[in-house]
Amino acid sequence: MIVVGGGIGGLGAAYSLTRQGLAVRLLESAPAFGEVGAGIQLAPNCTRILDDYGLLEEAKSLGVVPDAMVMRDAVDGGELTRLDLRDLERRYGYPYLVIHRSDLHGLLLRACQRAGVELVNKAQVTSYENTDGGARVTVAGGETHEAGLVIAADGLHSTARRQFIDDQPVSSAYVSYRGTVPAEQPRVRSVDLSEVVVHIGPHCHFVHYGLRGGELLNQVAVFESPKALAGKEDWGTPDELDAAFAGTCDFVREGLPFMWRDKWWRMFDRDPVMNWVHGRIALLGDSAHPPLQYIAQGAIMAIEDGWVLGEHVARNRAEDGTVDWGATLAAYEAVRPEHCRRVLTTSRKWGELWHLDGLAREQRNALLRARDTYDYSFTDWLYGPTALTPQEEQEMFTPIPLTSADVPEGRHVA
Repeated sequence: MIVVGGGIGGLGAAYSLTRQGLAVRLLESAPAFGEVGAGIQLAPNCTRILDDYGLLEEAKSLGVVPDAMVMRDAVDGGELTRLDLRDLERRYGYPYLVIHRSDLHGLLLRACQRAGVELVNKAQVTSYENTDGGARVTVAGGETHEAGLVIAADGLHSTARRQFIDDQPVSSAYVSYRGTVPAEQPRVRSVDLSEVVVHIGPHCHFVHYGLRGGELLNQVAVFESPKALAGKEDWGTPDELDAAFAGTCDFVREGLPFMWRDKWWRMFDRDPVMNWVHGRIALLGDSAHPPLQYIAQGAIMAIEDGWVLGEHVARNRAEDGTVDWGATLAAYEAVRPEHCRRVLTTSRKWGELWHLDGLAREQRNALLRARDTYDYSFTDWLYGPTALTPQEEQEMFTPIPLTSADVPEGRHVA
């Protein structure tokens, strides 16, 4: 079989399917494998899969297993709520882990190499088509590759998706700046590296946590771009970064000089779609469900996709080793699109909640302060075992209306 795309999702799928005894060829457009970015958060629904793959201990050695996740108000710096991540590990059976994207990517790449995945670089896939016995892809230059199944893990701007689904990425008008700070800097010595912290503010937020065993502090600054809202092409620029955080607390503003200012990430997602399988071509990862990052599930969903596919291969393989791809893909499409639809829509709502202003901000803060640290009603649907069937999918949480908050009259600032 063929996997298109050598990112985290593609490598995860290639490894999952190779574990099931399948011969996998992975086509990557870049001349070398690599991952751009900084930190990534892996919740228990992902570390559970890494453990099943035999990769969790290596991941933990490369990352940090934090003690707590803390949410603060970006304007006054006050704590709003927290998760006890050690208790969370006891509840779900697996840790919450933060790791550098390149370290996770490298871990999966090495696993694929050990497993015997055929890794092909400089293979830009330009088209996909179904054949009588499977599917075929064509790469730039005209070469073709055929297999019984093609997995399109080709990202937000997926060529495969474009052939089957007439839609476009959706701009959130938000932009993300990233940066890492070496441990010897006073900035790092002033923070608790055992915590993952997010400061949420009007139209902006700021995240920080330790990486590589505390050698680095990872920082992420996200804000809504006035230029994007005005329809300008040059949006998300460093001057907007500084202006967006001008009203935040000292700790947040003091982190801005450490952000990389020569590159930034405009934040897009896509509206959910429920049709991921087209003959013997299946979408996976961001080609199927690119989310906004507010609940930190983008890479996790991609890894889950590959694991679910592998599990259904095992369930639909005959004694002679042949796989019933029709049944496998039907089972994949029966469970994954609905789960990922929930994640995409929840990510959008969570982002709106983070960025409230005025009375709504005060109502949100009151509700978060009232939350019990050990209340898992908002994470059980997400952090439990990855569902293999619709019946195994956990029930969603019940939203709490902002208007239910008790905010003293006259306290809020419009």
